[in-house]
Amino acid sequence: MEHDESIGAVVVGLPPVPASVTVLATVTAAELPAAVARLRPRLGIVDLDAGRDAGIVAISALADQIPDVPVLASSAGIAHATVLDAVRAGAAGYAAGADPHTIAELVDAVVEGRPAFSPGLAELVLDAVADPATTAAPPLSPRESDVLLLVVEGLTARQIAGRLVLSPRTVENHVQRLLRKFDVPGRGALVRYAIEHGLA
Repeated sequence: MEHDESIGAVVVGLPPVPASVTVLATVTAAELPAAVARLRPRLGIVDLDAGRDAGIVAISALADQIPDVPVLASSAGIAHATVLDAVRAGAAGYAAGADPHTIAELVDAVVEGRPAFSPGLAELVLDAVADPATTAAPPLSPRESDVLLLVVEGLTARQIAGRLVLSPRTVENHVQRLLRKFDVPGRGALVRYAIEHGLA
């Protein structure tokens, strides 16, 4: 994909960064949400080799607080539990290894709103989603719970935005994240899932 302009990103650790990305700041995991709020990049990149648990927490915090900025998680190798934890925390994609061409493609996909994974990882994530033992009612943030309850009540994104003092776009971002988290195709399925799992 040709780039007319580079993609601004806030980075945690030392992930491989393709030429299409301009690093606006390199921060610690704890600093990520504040840095993204300040700089408003198009992407966050979290190197989980720099601290797995702190990185997962940072991904979750960013996905909750600023859901319109996607996160690409990365690591040198593939640890299945780490990949799944990153996705459940809200990462939109996962890059394993340091192939610059592959990472550039993953960055493009994530920025365009598509999930993106290094070869072999998409199947891992889909298998885990298909296994109810590993995905029974993943935990929700307080904001996600608020949005989910109002979706179940039948409110529109605009009505939910008014109730929670958010922008409609932010509400839609939360809804899309809930759809991905529960692997359901739309709002009707989301409502059924919430009721069946005792979330509403």
